Amino acid sequence: MRAFTKQLGDVIPRPASVRPVPAASFTIIPGTGVSATGEASGVAGFLAQALTKAVDGPIPIGPGGAIRLSVDPSLEAEGYTLEITDAGVELHGGSPQGLFWGVQTLLQLGTSLPGGLISDAPRYEYRGAMLDIARHFFTADEIKAHIDLLVQFKINHLHLHLTDDQGWRIEIPGWPLLTEVSGGAGTGVDGAGPGFLTLAAYSDVVAYAAARFVTIVPEIDMPGHVNAVHHAYPSLTADGQPVPQRVDAEVGYSSLVAGKEETYAFVEDVIRTLSDVTPGPYLHIGGDECLSTPPEDYRTFLARVLPLPGKYGKRAIGWHEMAAVDLPETAVVQYWRIEAADEDTARAATEGRRVIMSPADRAYLDMKYDSDTVLGLDWAGFVDVRRAYDWDPADRLPGVPEEALLGVEAPLWSETLRSVADVQFLTLPRLPAIAEVGWSRREVRDWESFRARVAAFGPRWEAEGVSYYRSPEIPWP
Repeated sequence: MRAFTKQLGDVIPRPASVRPVPAASFTIIPGTGVSATGEASGVAGFLAQALTKAVDGPIPIGPGGAIRLSVDPSLEAEGYTLEITDAGVELHGGSPQGLFWGVQTLLQLGTSLPGGLISDAPRYEYRGAMLDIARHFFTADEIKAHIDLLVQFKINHLHLHLTDDQGWRIEIPGWPLLTEVSGGAGTGVDGAGPGFLTLAAYSDVVAYAAARFVTIVPEIDMPGHVNAVHHAYPSLTADGQPVPQRVDAEVGYSSLVAGKEETYAFVEDVIRTLSDVTPGPYLHIGGDECLSTPPEDYRTFLARVLPLPGKYGKRAIGWHEMAAVDLPETAVVQYWRIEAADEDTARAATEGRRVIMSPADRAYLDMKYDSDTVLGLDWAGFVDVRRAYDWDPADRLPGVPEEALLGVEAPLWSETLRSVADVQFLTLPRLPAIAEVGWSRREVRDWESFRARVAAFGPRWEAEGVSYYRSPEIPWP
């Protein structure tokens, strides 16, 4: 891998502690387990040794054991220390996951390693990204490639938005028309995003993510955003009559019927199926933009549905509208709006519920960078790179302090996406900004430092054929 940083702390996210030793350095050479080009085969060999053997004791890699990897249980589980001397490299992780994040730091530093000691651990346990595959479908292989992009920046959760008005993207036994009709040809915004994941394909993605210490968080959006359900199964509508397929980007017009027992049989089948194939602790039930659901019906629906993830061993996550109702003790509220305050989310935090911070005017990757951006939306305003970086989750909402936060997440909605290149363009370089917000303590974060560090990724992305936005805020080489 070509060296694209020069100082010990020139990585993203910025480490908690960096102690350079300018007189020392070490060069990784062929045979140490990391290829000179950083190609997947070399990196994979390096990681395999680190993560499968280091738990049993220090593992030396390369000639003379110049790179040594080991688990140190005294460190935080996701924490690591990286020491670089003239003699070699010592990498210790609090767990295999901590080792994995330490390896990402090592790979970012390149082959010519500056000397010194990095001690690092994350600020928040939940550092997420979301990919909407309902409004435009992305294949299992494309999702895997996205995971590879995320882990470089120590993102440890991928939230998959699997269903919406325009499409249903996950196989559910007993309900075949969900995917045959609402995952088939002509689905997605403008009819341009057909496809769905079989349970086998979904499980393959989950396993691929888990091998990289990423937890998949599946979302079935309800009781709103369900036109795809009603189009496939008219029996679930209020009057049992068919509804047309929708491929526009409007929201708020559809709702599951709170007074129908068939609704809850359907919902439980879906939640049970996803719980069975998702080993991670979370299941997202949506709950947003239910503009056509009467408030009493919304409360009735959630009173029946919110306990179901717990019944199958999962913690329910929901968009912050659900904070208006009584929540299970383990429920997690995800704040997504742009308002300066939200009483329901603050009350939920006061009552002990954890909060994921995803304010659209800071963290939504589908917002345009500026007025000239071809892709994306602008209802939350323009979100340039500095706006994505220059905020603090603990200061975002009154009544939601640091101790209430589970973490942060950067959602990417797909109304305007048509390709992997589109995903990359809206993700980079804002995802690294959100990743640093979620990992690094506020006292080590600095915009001027970040813009210089992210600029160093430009040549790497160019060489890898990655589409990214050449923001004028960043001093690209």
